[in-house]
Amino acid sequence: MTEPTTTPRPDPVPIADYAVLGDGRTAALVSLRGSVDWLCLPGFDSAACFSALLGTPEHGRWLLTVPDAEQVTREYLGDSFVLETTYRSPTGAALVREAMPLGDGRADLVRRIECTEGEVTVCHEWTVRLGYGDIEPWVTHLTDDDGNEALRAIAGPDALLLRGDRLPHPSDHHHEDEFTLRAGESVELALTWIPSWSAIPERLTVPDRLDATRIAWGLWARSSDYEGSYREAVVRSLLVLRLLTDNETGGIVAAPTTSLPEEFGGSRNWDYRYCWLRDAAMTLEALLEHGYRDEATEWRDWLLRAVAGDPADLQIMYRVDGGRDLPERELPHLPGYAGSRPVRIGNAAVGQVQNDVLGEVMCALAAARDAGLPDSTDSWSLQRHLVTDLIGHWREPDRGIWEVRGDPQHFTHSKVMAWAALDRAVRAVEDHGLDGPVDEWRRERDAVHADVLAHAWDDERGTFVQAYGATHVDAALLAMAFVGFLPPDDPRLRSTIAAIRADLEIAPGLLRRYPTDQTDDGVGGDEHAFLACSFWLADALARTGDADGAEKVLDVLVGLVNDVGLLAEQYDPAGGRMAGNMPQALSHLALVRAVHSHDLARQEQA
Repeated sequence: MTEPTTTPRPDPVPIADYAVLGDGRTAALVSLRGSVDWLCLPGFDSAACFSALLGTPEHGRWLLTVPDAEQVTREYLGDSFVLETTYRSPTGAALVREAMPLGDGRADLVRRIECTEGEVTVCHEWTVRLGYGDIEPWVTHLTDDDGNEALRAIAGPDALLLRGDRLPHPSDHHHEDEFTLRAGESVELALTWIPSWSAIPERLTVPDRLDATRIAWGLWARSSDYEGSYREAVVRSLLVLRLLTDNETGGIVAAPTTSLPEEFGGSRNWDYRYCWLRDAAMTLEALLEHGYRDEATEWRDWLLRAVAGDPADLQIMYRVDGGRDLPERELPHLPGYAGSRPVRIGNAAVGQVQNDVLGEVMCALAAARDAGLPDSTDSWSLQRHLVTDLIGHWREPDRGIWEVRGDPQHFTHSKVMAWAALDRAVRAVEDHGLDGPVDEWRRERDAVHADVLAHAWDDERGTFVQAYGATHVDAALLAMAFVGFLPPDDPRLRSTIAAIRADLEIAPGLLRRYPTDQTDDGVGGDEHAFLACSFWLADALARTGDADGAEKVLDVLVGLVNDVGLLAEQYDPAGGRMAGNMPQALSHLALVRAVHSHDLARQEQA
């Protein structure tokens, strides 16, 4: 085991300098300079084998780079997650193509570096540290049945194989190599995870797998024929949502990373490698709006499996496979990104009561119904039981959408989403002929609506407020515009949007979630602009008829994507940097939905 590290690396790679690779089961983060600094194998919520993202190179990384390159540029090949990076050095140029191959039923990461001009010096370092950087494996050199040489790193149930045209050599608990390539020469490398007791699988043909993976992603992207505004950002965001969806189970993770800080050097560091019902439901709506019906069916099936049982046991999040056990613990051996501690795995918010969650789920299932995906007997029965359970507790305080760790409150957003859950249940009966106690649902829906109007409206400020009895706003109130709680031309809705901008907009188009000095979130510290909330602002402006205002906000926000079109959770306008886990499903789905609302608003104008 490695010794605990207390001093962070002095200059961590900016979060925006990372690109993501994925195979539909897990994802890797690779830096602009060619270092794979984060990878969990074989699944999103498995332990990481490369953890330099949250520590130092000693916590594991896979580096393939041209160290003296004076210019580095990169892009994804077409609508795919095959990454192409170009290095230009004083003596020549090199091209790296890399991806996690799709469709093999394996866990691989392949990389190919080719010198395209002159000659280049290549640096190759392979440092495997299992157990989130805490376990140094036993590494041996072997030859497989086909005569291919390989390095095998093994500890407990995990084994990693590195094969290729040229393997690094051992050097002080690392494996390193430095070599020269001349124009036309190339080196291919492949990393494979297997259970430690399994036979060694056949070696992949790297160029073929790169091409096949590029084609597979492109075919998926072309399933949507979107040609509206901000097309490049929308298509990349849809691809990110697909990358974060587990191919086998249909579960959608919030992000592939843990503990990237919301406040640099602070303690707002959370594990997002799980399936939040709320985020997944909103992702489903975004995909449905662009014609991805199969994904909607997969997610609905995942939901039925995950929440099966007593409706009172409904959780806000689950593991990718539907598992319910997500104990939160800290990893003291990792110093954290930019010294942001603690590093956490698991998430204690799993045990919270958040009364808004069913509203998002019911809205998503209603969208699927409206898109022509009929409910099965099981799916409608599940919804009926969940709504019945909601009726019994929507009047109680909860922890709200932001998972506060302070005292429960009567959050306005939670009440509004409870109303939305009941409203979608009523519509299922009225519009689709499903059976249910519709008279009771209507009464409860009206009761929630009246309760919000009576207790969440501040006459003096002319706005809805974060929670009953509060005087401050919350960006989550923008959901009123999305779910139809008030008509789009209602002056109360527009004045609430104005109050949110006045209180929470810290730079043009960039909103905080809530005022941290007035919200008892039980964490402390501050945070930066929350990108999903900022896109919600554009969405709400579009839905209330201000297409020009929505476009101004979208111009700012879409301009924040990194060089390969990715967004983290938050953005620090003062420092000009991204913050929080990366890439973030909620940011990308909010982009997709805001642009959709903007396009509809423009069509209505026309």
